[in-house]
Amino acid sequence: MTERKPPGVSFESWIDRQIREGTERGLFDNLPGAGKPLPDQGKPYDEMWWVKQKLREENLSMPLPGTLALRKEAEEALAAAQGARSEAEVRKIVADINEKIAEGMRKAMSGPPLNLTPFDVEKVVREWRAHQPAETPPPAPPAQPRPKREGSWFRRWRRPS
Repeated sequence: MTERKPPGVSFESWIDRQIREGTERGLFDNLPGAGKPLPDQGKPYDEMWWVKQKLREENLSMPLPGTLALRKEAEEALAAAQGARSEAEVRKIVADINEKIAEGMRKAMSGPPLNLTPFDVEKVVREWRAHQPAETPPPAPPAQPRPKREGSWFRRWRRPS
């Protein structure tokens, strides 16, 4: 199929001949999608069809505009903070997302308005504490029996020596 078109032969007949010869040799047998209907048949034309098809094939999602991606990341950060194991971890997660939100507010980002303000760290920590199981105090050590004395202090005081 890499041969050049001979002079004096029209493109249509030259291409038709190559297709016919390829079919006779079986070059078009067992192609992916053979005998199946065309995908997206009957749907309106979309200029980005090939991008969407590639994303589906690679099992990827469409990239979000900057502001929507930041909102999604903020929601995920709050969920991660609620599932954190320690207060220090909660504070770190909230500080990181607050830094990204502040940067997003300074920069011009694509997408709808951000409408997001940094989170109140103390409020998030209070909510985290409210969802934590109550800590049980450590068990008290068993009481040691007092050593027995030979009577009260009054008797010892009165005892003749």
